[in-house]
Amino acid sequence: MAFKTPELKAAPFGRTGSMGPKLMSLKTEGKPPPPKGPKGFRVEDRIGVQAPAEVIWEVLYDLDRWSEWNPTYPRAAGVIRIGEQLSMTLALPGQARQEIRPRVLEWVPNEQLHWQLSLLGGTIKTLRYIEIEALSATGCVVDNGEIFGGLMGASLGRRMAGPVRRGFHAMNEALKARAEAIWNERRG
Repeated sequence: MAFKTPELKAAPFGRTGSMGPKLMSLKTEGKPPPPKGPKGFRVEDRIGVQAPAEVIWEVLYDLDRWSEWNPTYPRAAGVIRIGEQLSMTLALPGQARQEIRPRVLEWVPNEQLHWQLSLLGGTIKTLRYIEIEALSATGCVVDNGEIFGGLMGASLGRRMAGPVRRGFHAMNEALKARAEAIWNERRG
């Protein structure tokens, strides 16, 4: 299964914002159905962060410093630009470290970063997303997840769901600690 390049924010997931309101109406005649997200097995973790979206984005955008705070990707390099290939070390709990080279699909400052990884000749494709939803000027929800697609992707996703979810949770906790520390320091 091929993933299409996602549109802005959560469009590939068929919802407004990371978990924004879903519009429901009894009057649906003549209206197209809401967009459907990519098919596959989804694993995600969400966390509230008491810092502005700009601060969270600043931490995410600086790939060279991920080694200072990110337990799931202890090494990350590259440029966040559509079509660019990143170089990362993936360290999931209880699993051997793996070198990966995903390609950036979409990014919007202070809102989202999406990348795609293709493995085993395309039989496994993953769509990785980190989305920031601002709830207030100084409070956000970060949605950190991955959709496993391709011929063998869903079975890999089901098999790896536990370690992947724990990895995303550890990354979210570390991102929260880093962003909140930076924000508290700046507020004086």
